[in-house]
Amino acid sequence: MIRMSEVVLPGHPDKFCDQVADAIVAECYQADARAYCQVEMSTWCDQVFLTGGIVTRQPLARDLAEIVRATGRGIGYVTPNAIVADRYEVRDTVCQQREDPRTWTDHVNDQCISVGWAGYDAKVAWLPPEHYLAHTLGAALAQSCRGGRLKAQGPDGKLLVRVREGTDQWQVEQILVTLQQLPEVSLLELTARIVDDLRDAYAGIQARDPRWAARFDDIELLINPNGPLLNGGSDGDNGQTGRKLVVDYYGPRVAIGGGALSGKDLSHIDRAGAYAARHAALRAVRTGARECRVVVAYAPNRNVPLDVVYEMDRRAEQLPPSWFAHSAVRERYCGGAYVAALGVGAHFTDASLPWN
Repeated sequence: MIRMSEVVLPGHPDKFCDQVADAIVAECYQADARAYCQVEMSTWCDQVFLTGGIVTRQPLARDLAEIVRATGRGIGYVTPNAIVADRYEVRDTVCQQREDPRTWTDHVNDQCISVGWAGYDAKVAWLPPEHYLAHTLGAALAQSCRGGRLKAQGPDGKLLVRVREGTDQWQVEQILVTLQQLPEVSLLELTARIVDDLRDAYAGIQARDPRWAARFDDIELLINPNGPLLNGGSDGDNGQTGRKLVVDYYGPRVAIGGGALSGKDLSHIDRAGAYAARHAALRAVRTGARECRVVVAYAPNRNVPLDVVYEMDRRAEQLPPSWFAHSAVRERYCGGAYVAALGVGAHFTDASLPWN
């Protein structure tokens, strides 16, 4: 069976938008533990547009424009990159109200179908192996851009993998990388650095899990096949919150629900439901299923979901509808400063999160 998946690096303009949106959610939680937040961001060139609504009892400690620029600096949009975050012109039309947010956050205020999935085992973070591989290699390149062989390269980039899955082993057949670079670094030099980083990251993956059977030298590598990418980020493409949902969820193999993630506080039912469904699927796999998909449907002003559907291949624990109730989920997954780190795409890859 041929499996494929891809990820984008933190400096991709869509991921920049997701990270800013979740940084704003985290800022709201600093002002009010029950904050309401629904914020979208788009970007093009040196322009950023913020829309949405925020309700907290106390004012935010930082201006939203400063959150945009600070997030960009943290990603690597600094000199000598083609993008310098401090130059962004931020058009902020977010409506901020000083009221009790529980008027919005203490009940289901939207309809939603949420899908959660888990499979395999902890060695692949309970994800499809090809998606785990893409995330792990992408994270290694991102880390290298921050302070390794690729320091100051990126931070925009994409990575795609093609894997042949057998009964008990996985043959990686292709890895495709497109990475932003500085003009003074030759494409040949950049390619050599990327190959070395991929080799090291893949060796670590193989050391932890022998099911990755392919020799690195047998993998076809495609590095910047379109030539040098100099003007990455919003200099070369527009960005929008929520456009990388398949990357954020489980890759193209697994269908996802209709709900967004980044930019919404954790009481929003599409985000809360997505985390609850993942949590429930994971418990099923840990109690006997090889893989499990959980589909949950919610309706406005209905605390308990309309339906919860389990799809799994072996008998395992199934949680009752009351476990998925909005009031229960809201208390189980409290927001906080940690939410700022989720926008990079860590929703279902960070094992420290309660639903993982």
